[in-house]
Amino acid sequence: MAKTLLEQLREMTVVVADTGDIQAIETFKPRDATTNPSLITAAAQMPQYQGIVDDTLKGARATLGKDASAAQVATLAFERLAVSFGHKILDVIPGRVSTEVDARLSFDTDASVRVGRELIAMYEEQGVSRERVLIKIAATWEGIQAAAVLEKEGIHCNLTLLFGLHQAIACAENGITLISPFVGRILDWYKKDTGRDSYEPAEDPGVLSVTEIYNYYKKFGYKTEVMGASFRNVGEIVELAGCDLLTIAPSLLAELQSTEGELVHKLDPAKSAGAAIEKITIDKATFDRMHAENRMASEKLAEGIDGFTKALESLEEILAARLATLEG
Repeated sequence: MAKTLLEQLREMTVVVADTGDIQAIETFKPRDATTNPSLITAAAQMPQYQGIVDDTLKGARATLGKDASAAQVATLAFERLAVSFGHKILDVIPGRVSTEVDARLSFDTDASVRVGRELIAMYEEQGVSRERVLIKIAATWEGIQAAAVLEKEGIHCNLTLLFGLHQAIACAENGITLISPFVGRILDWYKKDTGRDSYEPAEDPGVLSVTEIYNYYKKFGYKTEVMGASFRNVGEIVELAGCDLLTIAPSLLAELQSTEGELVHKLDPAKSAGAAIEKITIDKATFDRMHAENRMASEKLAEGIDGFTKALESLEEILAARLATLEG
């Protein structure tokens, strides 16, 4: 019997579910799962998870006391809710879950370190080992420095909103566990910038970016894992078969599961070893220069931080409204 694309992909790449929907995770049985403020906001509005939301709000109120404002309770509840969903997800997967630091702290190294420690402490209070958690931080220079501090404390990190080689190299040189280059968002930018309606998967700018990063890491022996993220179509996933990990939305997992055909192993460390690649050392000045020169990366990083910030603010409004209902 012919294998589906998803079955073949699992043989060459770690499949990760890009969702906060626990039922979807149970359906596709990934090794790992990732969440972000947008995904947690979506999940928090699903009726089946209302109990988790309500319990989290009540706990946050109990911690802060009756004099705290609804906004203060909602802010604390967001962090706890992300951990609550993460804990539930870990009950149904064998691997790791990624939980995100507040995007509003993306340019504040000290605050990102503090929140990363707090998130891990919440998990450990619930009996979850830090080895099963990745702290997600935006790949700004400040975010990368925060992750470097956390990594030295045994707190593993996933650097997100990553769009350029300069970000990837800085992460690798700082010993970061994993990076999440955003394939689909890079494609979105190029389609808008060039006016093109589409790209063939093999020439997709997001695919080419992840391939470049993967080859660089394998060529120079970096241990940082590459997890392609933010896919727009199955073609992008097919072109990155063999990447260390790929985090995929449930709709695309379903398409992969229902499609048969031969899946070619595209990314391979053996091929990377022979690639003609120049090694680059990244300090802050070099990072800033390369970032400024990369219009796509500059615009998409700023847009991504803004988008996650708005999703977080939306979630806090939802939580404050729900708290008002609970408290009559």
